[in-house]
Amino acid sequence: MITAYRSEAGRLEVVPDWMADVSRIVWIDLVTPLVEEERALEAAVGVEIPTHDDMQEIEPSSRLYSAQGALYLTAQVIATHDPLSTEIGPVTFVLMPDRLVTVRYHSPGSFDFFATWAGSHDMGCTSGQSTLMALLETVVDRLADVLEAEARKLDTLTKTIFEAHRPSGKSSTLAAVIQRIGRAEDMNGKLVESLSSLQRVLTFLDSPVTEEAKALVNGLNRAQLGSLRQDVKSLQETAMVQSRKVLFLLDATLGVINIRQSDIIKIFSVVAFVFLPPTLIASIYGMNFAYMPELTWTWGYPMALGLMVVSALVPYAIFRLKKWL
Repeated sequence: MITAYRSEAGRLEVVPDWMADVSRIVWIDLVTPLVEEERALEAAVGVEIPTHDDMQEIEPSSRLYSAQGALYLTAQVIATHDPLSTEIGPVTFVLMPDRLVTVRYHSPGSFDFFATWAGSHDMGCTSGQSTLMALLETVVDRLADVLEAEARKLDTLTKTIFEAHRPSGKSSTLAAVIQRIGRAEDMNGKLVESLSSLQRVLTFLDSPVTEEAKALVNGLNRAQLGSLRQDVKSLQETAMVQSRKVLFLLDATLGVINIRQSDIIKIFSVVAFVFLPPTLIASIYGMNFAYMPELTWTWGYPMALGLMVVSALVPYAIFRLKKWL
C-alpha cells in the first residue's frame, strides 16, 4: 500500500492520487508494497526502492549508504500490538532532495501517530529533510514511552518477586513471574536493538562520509539532530540499566524458588527425624522374641506409647529451640 502526503502550511495532507502530482509530495509511505507498486514508484521518483530482503541485511554498508542521488537509512523499529505481542522489523528511510520515502513491512504505532498528528498540527514538514527529522523524533518519543512503561512493569515485578516468599505466596506466582521476566528481557532486547540502529542512523546523518550524502543532509536542523542523538544515548543508558535489573530479577526469582524448595525439603527432613525415635521404639517392641519382660507388664503398652510420644516431642522441641522451624 502506498500513502502519499503533501505539505499544506506545515501540515501533512493525504494525496488521494499520488501519481497525479508527484512534485508536491514530501512523504511517501510504503507499507508491505507489491512489486507493481514498487516499480511504479521507482519510475515516478527516479530512485530504486529496496526490497524486503535488502532491508534485512545487517552490514552497516547495506543499511546506511547513498546512491542515485538519495540517502538510504535502515533502522529497526518496534511495533507494539499488545502487551504480549511485540514485533521489530526494518524500516528504510529514503531521503531525496525534495521528499522522503519510507518502506516498511510491519506497522509501528509511531508512524500512524505521526501521520495523524502531523495532519492536524504544524510540525514544519515542508521538505523531505524536515519530515525525516519530525518522523525520527516521533519514533524516539515512542521508544521512550515504551521504555518508561517497561520500567513501571519491572517495579511491579520486583514487588511480586519479593512478596512471593511470604507464607501466603503460591508457587504458581513464581512460575508466572519467570514468564513475565522472559517477556521483559525480550522487550528490552528489542528496545536496545532499535535504539542502537537509530543511533547509527543519526550518527550517519550528523557525519556523512561522501559528498553526495553531505549534500542530501545539508538542510537538516543540526540542533534538532544533536538533541535526538542525546535523547537516544540517554535511552540506551536507561535500557542497559533495565537490562541489568531484568537479570537481577531473574536471579532473585530463581533464588526464591530455591529457598522455597529448601523449605519443603527441610520440612520433610524434620518430619522424618521426629518420627525416627518412635519408629525405633515401635520396631524394638515389635520383635518376636520369647523373653521380653515388658510384654507381660500391665502398663507395658501405655509405657511404650509414652516413650514414642516423648521421643517425638524431644527432637521437635530441640528444632524449635534452635529456630530451625
